[in-house]
Amino acid sequence: MIEKEIIEAHALENSLLHKGKAKTQAVLNALFAEGLEKKDIPVIIPKINEIIKKVNSLSEKERQKRYDEIKDKAKKREIRTGLPPLEKAKVGEVVMRIAPFPSGPLHIGNARPLILNDEYTKKYDGKLIFVMDDTIGSSEKPVEPDAYNLIKEGVDWLGIGYDKIIYKSDRLETYYAYAEEMIKKGYMYVCSCSQEEMHELRVKGISCGCRELDSEEQMKRWKKMFSASKGEFTIRLKTSMQDPNPAFRDRVMFKISERTHPRVGKKYRVWPTLDFSWAIDDHLLGITHILRGIDLQIETKTEKFIWDIFKWEHPVVIYNGFLNIEGVKISKSKGAREVKSGEYIGWNDPRLWSLQSLRDRGILAKSIREFILSMGVTKSNSTIAVDVLYALNRKNLEDAPRYFFIENPVKIKISGAPKLNAKLPLHPSKKLGFREYQTMQEFYITKRDFDLIDGANYRLMHLFNFKTSHNPLRGKEFNFISEKPDKSLNARYMHWLPANEDNIKVNVRMPDNLIVSGLGEPGILKLKKGEIVQFERFGFARLHKLNKKERTAEFWFAHR
Repeated sequence: MIEKEIIEAHALENSLLHKGKAKTQAVLNALFAEGLEKKDIPVIIPKINEIIKKVNSLSEKERQKRYDEIKDKAKKREIRTGLPPLEKAKVGEVVMRIAPFPSGPLHIGNARPLILNDEYTKKYDGKLIFVMDDTIGSSEKPVEPDAYNLIKEGVDWLGIGYDKIIYKSDRLETYYAYAEEMIKKGYMYVCSCSQEEMHELRVKGISCGCRELDSEEQMKRWKKMFSASKGEFTIRLKTSMQDPNPAFRDRVMFKISERTHPRVGKKYRVWPTLDFSWAIDDHLLGITHILRGIDLQIETKTEKFIWDIFKWEHPVVIYNGFLNIEGVKISKSKGAREVKSGEYIGWNDPRLWSLQSLRDRGILAKSIREFILSMGVTKSNSTIAVDVLYALNRKNLEDAPRYFFIENPVKIKISGAPKLNAKLPLHPSKKLGFREYQTMQEFYITKRDFDLIDGANYRLMHLFNFKTSHNPLRGKEFNFISEKPDKSLNARYMHWLPANEDNIKVNVRMPDNLIVSGLGEPGILKLKKGEIVQFERFGFARLHKLNKKERTAEFWFAHR
């Protein structure tokens, strides 16, 4: 486990940077460089919070003095005080774009470019254009009709401030006009070679015969494309066949597809590639800065090649590495297949990690934004534990009301327990009110707690202390001790419900889609759909369904 002084050094450093307001998440991130492991996060966060509370209470002079004493304990690291400035950016003139491909709902990985683009355009008082990148896709990754609304819903939920929405499928005639101009001027050609033939020629650096046909013949072929069969023709960009990267040699710019498009049906059969459509649109839309994945460098090279043909000014391109979340596998197109096959319960299935599933689990949009911004912009691929997201969300949910949920309930009788009017706070520090119950001697506790009872002293939270013993004939027995908390008893805490008919049936859908069943407090019936609560000793959950008549509720689990 990481030493206390190392945690303190990082807390002091962060507190000095932010005027006495050190943040748990910032200190947690710093501790990964100190060797913090994912499994230790639940244990170390309370220690971080305890140290931060102490550090933030000090005066600036006291913080500086203490930091100077122990700063060598902390590893040196880059201090990120915000997003790095954009090259050539002018306030009021920055134009950026987000461009999701509608193969399924957005997932947490897709949130990174959305949030970073949004933050930059807000920082520079610029414009953000929302482009639905709905070219025809492929048979392996087709356009999904439901994705249009799902993506917009996710973008809006994240609070992305876009200026307008544009659909690539509405812009085919524009792409055709530029394609014809480039074919006539000899910058592109219509190729009838098979994919296998062209691959071999590109590897060898040899031009195909189609490239040498005159512009008149090229235009005849171009017109034939619109009634030709799939694979009969492609449009290729005339680059150098000796380029060091074979993948850049005469890249495909248009291809024939016979699939039906969700928005335009079969109106178009000739579709542009990502490279070509963006080369045209980034200019026509006035994009000044492009933030894209590190895997799209060859697409950038293609765009620049086309921009130079038209003598267009180049936007600034910023690359960002992949975001890998430890233990989480995400794919829009794979998730779409599992939803359509019926394996997943819907687009918000918790295993999907879509923005809809995170929302329905109780992960706040604010937490996702903080999570993404904590990593900043870097060309390096990032791997981060999902517990960092949970820690941020836990902090943002600190005002959530508390309730008891007893999974797999077991009834026990505590002999000698007096009749009590229990008054339990809905929050330990916030003035959210109380829930009140009349208790006798019978209670429900979880089967897990029942199985772990080993003869020690226990306390029913907010109620009373009791002891346990084992009778050879009757098994486990329970006896009342006292009402008030008593540290000398070393009592272990457990949550509970009175064993009466007021309790409601509760199901909790977990992140792996398994259902945990049990009993909940009747006060849950007063909640509204979408409210997030903390089930004490269980975790945070969001109310998904409520049936007051049948006295049942379904929650979706967020995290502990």
